[in-house]
Amino acid sequence: MVTTRARVALEGDGIVFRGFDEQGRSIVLDSGDDAIAPSPVVALLLALGACSGMDVIGILRKQRQKVTAYEILLDGTRRDEFPRSFTAIEVVHRVTGTAIDPRALAEAIRLSDTKYCSVHATLVPGVKITSRFEILDPGDARE
Repeated sequence: MVTTRARVALEGDGIVFRGFDEQGRSIVLDSGDDAIAPSPVVALLLALGACSGMDVIGILRKQRQKVTAYEILLDGTRRDEFPRSFTAIEVVHRVTGTAIDPRALAEAIRLSDTKYCSVHATLVPGVKITSRFEILDPGDARE
């Protein structure tokens, strides 16, 4: 059994919290009207995207896919009533590169979703998560 520990501490008079891992590295979370950082809910989406992305890029690099840029777009649907938990999340892997093999990318995403990504595995019992991908040529410009 692996134990992971973290802590959060209030910063100042508002509702800004700083989260710390066991090594002392930190992130800031805020959900106030004049937020200075992502909210905890957005941080959950970011954690899912980063977890999956780390898996996928690692697999693609082992397969010698020539990825020049990679971003993950996340759209979460939440309940209207409290607690406003996620009911569905769409994960779009947008990969730019030369001669990216769509089968290799699809398999890397499948492995992340079903075997490697701990955040995905934690969310999926109660949240419908769908993943898809777009492959862009290096000359394509996207916002």
